[in-house]
Amino acid sequence: MQNFDFQNTTRLIFGKGQIARLADLISDGTKVLVTFGGGSVKRNGVYQQVTEALKGKNYIEFWGIEPNPSVETLRKAVALGLEEKVDMLLAVGGGSVLDGTKLVAAAIAEPQRDAWDIVKTGQMPKQIPFASVMTLPATGSEMNNGCVISCHETKEKFSARGDYPVFSILDPETTYSLPPHQIACSLADIVVHCFEQYMTTPGQSRVLDRWAEGVIASTMEIAPLIRQNQHDYDLMSDYMFCATMALNNFIRMGVTQDWCTHQIGHELTALCGITHGESLAMVYPGTLKVLREQKKAKILQFGERVLGVVDGTEDARIDQTIAAIEAFFKSLGLATRLSEKGIGMETVDEITRRFNARGVHLGENHNVTGDVARQILLASL
Repeated sequence: MQNFDFQNTTRLIFGKGQIARLADLISDGTKVLVTFGGGSVKRNGVYQQVTEALKGKNYIEFWGIEPNPSVETLRKAVALGLEEKVDMLLAVGGGSVLDGTKLVAAAIAEPQRDAWDIVKTGQMPKQIPFASVMTLPATGSEMNNGCVISCHETKEKFSARGDYPVFSILDPETTYSLPPHQIACSLADIVVHCFEQYMTTPGQSRVLDRWAEGVIASTMEIAPLIRQNQHDYDLMSDYMFCATMALNNFIRMGVTQDWCTHQIGHELTALCGITHGESLAMVYPGTLKVLREQKKAKILQFGERVLGVVDGTEDARIDQTIAAIEAFFKSLGLATRLSEKGIGMETVDEITRRFNARGVHLGENHNVTGDVARQILLASL
């Protein structure tokens, strides 16, 4: 393993009825800006639970943080927070609401800087305190220090890192009303989060390999069961916890990471409006095909340990493993080819141009340049 310095400060509060604990978690003297998405929390009862818990507290609301949160929307939240002199932020919703709230926390802490300028540096060195009530498992944002923000004006999407949520409340019952497509996209996101940290260099950590394999295997196991019964509390608890454990920085300690699929996926979202999880389902099989020699040992390991692929030559087992991963995405009802969404060479050319202009060197070996990303996209058509 490589040297590492690990700290995760988020207090995770998990289980049914835990939203009521907001009354004790937020002190009476704190002025809070509560951030929301498009209104689903009113339909599923979460809004009523939150407002009941905050009764008597000093808080204001901001609505409208969209999926793939845009800096244009978040600037409005920043302006409201500064005008009202808030001390803390509480994100109520999915990972996009929390991602956006993390940037709002940074821009309020440094009002002299534009929010998009902060994003482009990749770092949020100052933030006011923020916390979350998570309702859509996927991003792991509830227990990590990253966010991903879009700019509609430039059709760009970048990530930035800062502090961790002070606390996050996860009640699996909030997932009962999620639309099937949202769940499918989130399941793909969970799995690829793990793959980006696992499917890299062999022999780094037995512990973290087994940890990542366990989260992926659990996600693949529960995916068809969720379609059968979305109101099974224990099942949805596993679903919610898989999302958190996939990207709370635990399985990346001291190991190499990839993330080229995510970077390509961000471009597909920015340019074509593709839902993030589905963009990963379309790109990841192509990543494995193009980088199969580099990732050979880990593909074989995953195939044997998780999928039971043990027969045939190494090349045949690699082919079978990649096909099985793609089949999993298909089983979720997601597209696994760019052409299924009408994406063609114009987008491939633009992503290649952008990556080459930025001089990117992605992946665990820093060898995924714009031209290699082009090969991945061509393999994903």
